[in-house]
Amino acid sequence: AGNKPVGVPPPWPPAVTCTFKTCFAVLSYSMILADTIRALLMTAGVETSRTMALLGITSTTLLPLCLLKNLSSLAPFSLAGIAGMFYTSIAMAVRYFGGAYKLGAPAVVKGSKAAAVPAGKYLADVASNYQPKFGDLGASAALSPNTFILICMLSTAYMAHFNAPKFFIELKDNTIKRYNTVVGTSFGISVFLFALVGSLGFLTFGSASSGLILNNYSGKDALMSFSRIAVAFSIVFSYPLIFVGARDGWLDLLKVPMEKRSDSVLTKTTLAILTGITLLATQLKELAFIMSLAGATLGNALIYVYPALMFRSAVKGMGEKATKGLKREVPFAMFSALLGVGMGCVGAKMAFSLL
Repeated sequence: AGNKPVGVPPPWPPAVTCTFKTCFAVLSYSMILADTIRALLMTAGVETSRTMALLGITSTTLLPLCLLKNLSSLAPFSLAGIAGMFYTSIAMAVRYFGGAYKLGAPAVVKGSKAAAVPAGKYLADVASNYQPKFGDLGASAALSPNTFILICMLSTAYMAHFNAPKFFIELKDNTIKRYNTVVGTSFGISVFLFALVGSLGFLTFGSASSGLILNNYSGKDALMSFSRIAVAFSIVFSYPLIFVGARDGWLDLLKVPMEKRSDSVLTKTTLAILTGITLLATQLKELAFIMSLAGATLGNALIYVYPALMFRSAVKGMGEKATKGLKREVPFAMFSALLGVGMGCVGAKMAFSLL
């Protein structure tokens, strides 16, 4: 520790945080698949439980994919998955603007000739806890502590730290300029889709919006059933990309050298991690809780706390070579870290309120 810069966090906290953050992402994917596959089977007239649906898709599809040595063959399916997300956003827009899930309203004046506003075509098929629910707080609702749940979810939504080096290494002609273009384009598309889907879901169902918004839509709605297929397709073929990050993270934490990561070791590690995550996913049902808790704790640490501590350490290590501008940035960086801790505490508290 004699050569370790003062103030820098030891290497294991970021590594542990990244690994667990990736595991939370894989857990969220499994939970989404459990609900989505079950809904699709129910639509097809097959009665089943979340547990059986998840065990089925995991054993027949996810396990073989996670055991693949080369994931480059999944690239075309990933593109198809992105197309599926665009389809889902269009389908949600059609259902919102078409009023297929709007609440009915009685005549304004009793006994008048004014006709009541009929309920949406599929509203009756939606469970009561998933039917639209709107308040009258208006913009002031944005000041509610519940807003921290959304903020923490966003800390989860844009996390891709675990695969960043892998993507750079595998990028053709991997210059920094080309990599920045790929990252900028990818995040731009992600921001657009997330904002669009989030807005349409809330405008349609309000505070009754599920953590997995497709749960709000009727199983008899063919348009949204195709969306469930699209989402399932996208999740299934992106699952191995996230899973590899979790597996490599655990092997790094266990200090397994690259030369000892044989096919046998990778297979055993894959089976152990996938089994544990699948069992957890069969028991946990509130996706919003998982995403907000992971964002409040692990996400905020990776986004706000660790970078600030590393920056402060780097400036200290520069000694007299550090410019006045860099030194002035240190307090702002530490304020960012404190802000992250504060948001994390409030966000974690609000996340547990979802249970």
